[in-house]
Amino acid sequence: MKKIVSFAMGALMLGGMLSAAACNPTPAVTEFDVYAPDGAPALALVNAIAAEDDTFTYHVVDSSTIQTYVTGTAPEAAEYCILPVNLASRLLGTGERYQMLGTVTNGNLYFLSTGSTVLTAENIASELPGKTIGVVQLANVPGLTLQAVLASYDIEYQQITSLEDENRSQTAVNLLAMNATDVTPAGGCDYYLCPEPAATTKINGTASAAAPLVLAGDLQALYGDGEGYPQAVLVARSDVVDEPATEALIGYMQGSAEYLADASPETVLSLLDDKRTEGLAPSFNANNLNATVIANCSVRFVPAQQDKARVTSFLSELIAVNANAAATVSDAFFFAG
Repeated sequence: MKKIVSFAMGALMLGGMLSAAACNPTPAVTEFDVYAPDGAPALALVNAIAAEDDTFTYHVVDSSTIQTYVTGTAPEAAEYCILPVNLASRLLGTGERYQMLGTVTNGNLYFLSTGSTVLTAENIASELPGKTIGVVQLANVPGLTLQAVLASYDIEYQQITSLEDENRSQTAVNLLAMNATDVTPAGGCDYYLCPEPAATTKINGTASAAAPLVLAGDLQALYGDGEGYPQAVLVARSDVVDEPATEALIGYMQGSAEYLADASPETVLSLLDDKRTEGLAPSFNANNLNATVIANCSVRFVPAQQDKARVTSFLSELIAVNANAAATVSDAFFFAG
């Protein structure tokens, strides 16, 4: 009889525990980590940081490590992450673990030269053949994007190894990989393609030279409809994509362009200062960040569904240049909210 009573009491206790568990499920995530690589993508976080919403913790990290924050396990470190769209396509394109919430930056690449010609959609096909362009990060997105733009204008191009390369063409555009430190008036190229903040720094730094570097074109204006290309995107982990925090973060991102248009460089720098990984040298500082650089970083949020066609097209163009540069993404990659 005692065994029966004991069993009955155990069953009642188990039932009570299950009932309590049902009423008190495992707490949902209440604090969210947001990661971004230093540089232009980090600028997209400034409005969100300024909101001082304790729901989020922001981390600005070395761009070379950003992929590690979306490829971890049990669980991935980042609930939210900004990363280059081509990298997002290769790592997350199925939409199973992460979904793209929207594009946050739309290109920061500019042509420099010592001449007076500014490259435009009207003159690029006639101006560039036979010329040499020194390209900072030729093997990465800047160089891949330039090649996609040249292809869109049916302009032939080739890569050369030096200015003395015997294969340097008189009819095709010659692309030469170079470091930003080598972009100078005496560098020997007809044009240079630089990202911000290097582009404006180079212009300002040679302003007093006999033949200073000047702005010679805007690659974003030459791409597609002239609204730039989808450079960096914000993604959310699948287990938080429907959380209220996602809607809140999207709201902050939608206000980023307006906030940056009014914010002083000093304010921007102060908001980012304590968000960087310890020991990381900042991409922006008091010497290279100004209103022109901020505007040239093209921070503008475009929701995933609204930007789906542009992202898909851009990835296809990158793949055409280099099959390993990007990957085709599924419909599930684009957040539908």
